[in-house]
Amino acid sequence: MGSDYKLLSGINSPDDLKKLKPDDLELLSVELRQFIIDVVSNNPGHFGASLGVVELTLALHYVFNTPYDRIIWDVGHQAYVHKIITGRRDVFHTNRKYKGISGFPKRDESPYDAFGVGHSSTSISAALGMSIASGLKMEPRQVVAVIGDGALSAGMAFEGLNHGGSLKSNMLVILNDNNIAIDPSVGALKEYLLDFTTSKTYNKLKNEVWDLLGRFEKLGPRTRSVIQKIDNTVKSALLHQSNMFESMGFRYFGPVDGHDVVYLTKVLNDLKNIPGPKLLHCVTVKGKGYSPAEENQTAFHAPGKFNKETGERITANITSATPPRYQDVFGETLVELAEQNKKIVGITPAMASGCSMNLMMEKMPNRTFDVGIAEQHAVTFSAGLAAEGLIPFCNIYSTFMQRAYDQVIHDVALQNLHVIFCLDRGGLVGDDGATHHGAYDIAYLRSIPNITVAAPMNEEELRNMMYTAQLEDIGTISIRYPRGNGVMPNWRRPFQRIEIGKGQVISEGSDIALLTIGHIGNIAANAAAQANREGISVYHADMRFVKPIDTGILKHIGENFNTVITVEDGCLPGGFGSAVLEWLNDNGYPTRVIRLGIPDKFIEHGTQQQLYADCGYDTEHIYQTIISAAQKHGANRG
Repeated sequence: MGSDYKLLSGINSPDDLKKLKPDDLELLSVELRQFIIDVVSNNPGHFGASLGVVELTLALHYVFNTPYDRIIWDVGHQAYVHKIITGRRDVFHTNRKYKGISGFPKRDESPYDAFGVGHSSTSISAALGMSIASGLKMEPRQVVAVIGDGALSAGMAFEGLNHGGSLKSNMLVILNDNNIAIDPSVGALKEYLLDFTTSKTYNKLKNEVWDLLGRFEKLGPRTRSVIQKIDNTVKSALLHQSNMFESMGFRYFGPVDGHDVVYLTKVLNDLKNIPGPKLLHCVTVKGKGYSPAEENQTAFHAPGKFNKETGERITANITSATPPRYQDVFGETLVELAEQNKKIVGITPAMASGCSMNLMMEKMPNRTFDVGIAEQHAVTFSAGLAAEGLIPFCNIYSTFMQRAYDQVIHDVALQNLHVIFCLDRGGLVGDDGATHHGAYDIAYLRSIPNITVAAPMNEEELRNMMYTAQLEDIGTISIRYPRGNGVMPNWRRPFQRIEIGKGQVISEGSDIALLTIGHIGNIAANAAAQANREGISVYHADMRFVKPIDTGILKHIGENFNTVITVEDGCLPGGFGSAVLEWLNDNGYPTRVIRLGIPDKFIEHGTQQQLYADCGYDTEHIYQTIISAAQKHGANRG
């Protein structure tokens, strides 16, 4: 390490941290920020969230006895400091790289990662379970959950608070309140927290009461309890409402400055000695200490490579010949359709910029709804809109859609409502790894009645599927597409209706049949072209729909081919290949089905191309499968 890291170079574990004086933590905070800036500017990852919790992370590991004491990070975007000071500083440059360390806390990576995360709002429930387990085992363990104000908006967080307050378990919830998730926080909870953080009178009184609590500590718990009750009464009077957390059984402390590391160590030491469920409200700034990240918090959530001196983001050279991102095709097409059809509304659970629904939000704010981190609510809210005759485009990442499976079944499909689910990040997403891959949506949706399951091969198909989906005679439909760029620079063409359940033939052939679904069909087409040059005639069809599946194409394959290869950027168990196999078997065709896709295991992080190769459906593997099948199983039935 360079000479800029005099303190950090000696921190290999929290034990080393504890050797420092409290005042040294301020200098260490500066070094940690610079270290994160140095590394993440060249090796992209989640940036602003970790800068915002430098002091809080140091205070936690300084005060608590980790890993015996448990720290649970919600989502994990903010856990880089935690990783750096728990033995992973020297491998931090491998963060999110193929075979490197994960970008999220991961139990099998370090004993300090008490709970694996990646989806939001799980920390309180997990911490409660650990706290109860420690009590049952008679282990005097401290358990801390760190949750952001954005993640607190999800229903699961409130379920954990509700249960935790009633059990009176010894746990601490730290609310990291920076007024932003990825996009700015929304909803009534945001306004509620804002009341706490902006009331000058309340904060002045809070500081005085906190001093009294410390001064009377030696007089016993009853004196402290009396002062705390007085404090709670005054809170209610000043804020004109009862304290939500206190009413749920948590003793509320704060708000405190989340960037005053010395004061935080004192507060946390005090809270260690207070039994029962507690909540500490810390006010922080996302991107703290790096002005470009403070000024543009959404962009610097995960900015990619950037110039650390200027803050300028380094992007690929985009020209008119560069295919667009699928999410931008969605966003721009949605605006175009909404201008034509006044019934269309947009819904997203806290991913407005991530899915490009912010384009419609800017032009039609009254018809676009960011519901916060609340996928279950997003789905049922969409069902309510549809029940009253509107046409909701509900955009949810594939991996997050899993959280609303029950609502999809009971609130949408069972009532056959006209809801259009646009599932972004379908398939392997790359560096975010196992928690974020959209591996399962094809399998978990095609089993539900009343749902059309579709996936476009390119940007034009996405555009036309969206156009088709908003027509009045279409019921519930899911359209999934991958992270990243498509293949068509000139994608904006006149809308055309697509016949539901009908695929298209990409190339005619007579030796081997190749069926694909979605964007991965472009990679398969390259493999088929290579095989054709080798003298193997490949029939390739882009099926477009998993449900209803094109039975005409399947009948043609069953009658004419000994072998069919299916390729999907989704899980093999129950997926697209399984649908093909089921139909051929049910209809008495002996055609051999070779399925390529995501195997029955969790896939780690790496680039999409690296992971396609690992899973056996990059161009080379598809090509080799075609060659092998042709050699082993011969040509068609003639």
